[in-house]
Amino acid sequence: MFDFLKIPFERELVFTSSRSSGPGGQHVNKVSTKVELRFHIPNSGLLNDEEKDILLIKLKNKINSEGELIIVSQDERSQLKNKEKVIEKFYELLQKALIPPKKRKPTKPTQASKEKRLEKKRIIADKKEKRKPPDAL
Repeated sequence: MFDFLKIPFERELVFTSSRSSGPGGQHVNKVSTKVELRFHIPNSGLLNDEEKDILLIKLKNKINSEGELIIVSQDERSQLKNKEKVIEKFYELLQKALIPPKKRKPTKPTQASKEKRLEKKRIIADKKEKRKPPDAL
């Protein structure tokens, strides 16, 4: 369905590493294991204009003011594993964002559900009617 997902985006991705706040004890203070992926959507040569517009709308919470999609991973103690996780997240995000939503099929309530609703209304109305004081003659 989406042929571009087969094309590697790696040449358009920018990776940066920094010190992570994740697990690792003293190791965290010495090694840059946190990986940040940046993908500039408007400048992408692999996406058409329609796909770019869809991504800019659906992923607006993950996109900065320059139009860069930013994804971060710092769960693992290894920079390589975090980089793999970030790439995996990137492809999942693209795939989820570009799948068109299913059309809603309007449905009508069944006869049984209508009768059930009306019966409940009758029961509640009777209950409230019984709460009223008897008419003094």
